[in-house]
Amino acid sequence: MKAYVLDEINAENIKKIIRFLKENTSQSTMEQLFWVEFPQDLLNPLQFQHTACQPHAFAIEIGLDWVKLEFLVRSLETMKCDCTAYCTNSQRDYIINFADGMLDQLNIGT
Repeated sequence: MKAYVLDEINAENIKKIIRFLKENTSQSTMEQLFWVEFPQDLLNPLQFQHTACQPHAFAIEIGLDWVKLEFLVRSLETMKCDCTAYCTNSQRDYIINFADGMLDQLNIGT
């Protein structure tokens, strides 16, 4: 799995990140997994055409001292479809900017 990983995060900051994600993303049925939806203008052509598969999102997984933002773009409506794919460059930038913005808002240095 291709991903952007933030590690060596102390327990206090992990709690801040979880609180932020609960307020600003969709939580999965798994406690430490969150979904961030992509804006329509960042979808690749196939994802944009697959309106029944929308919304498309990336996953954020929280560990004891790490946060993993996956570079796989998934449908939140179906498990298997051709529109599930690794992110485009603009989607990758969106994921990294989301992580950087979250850390900035929470005053977490890395």
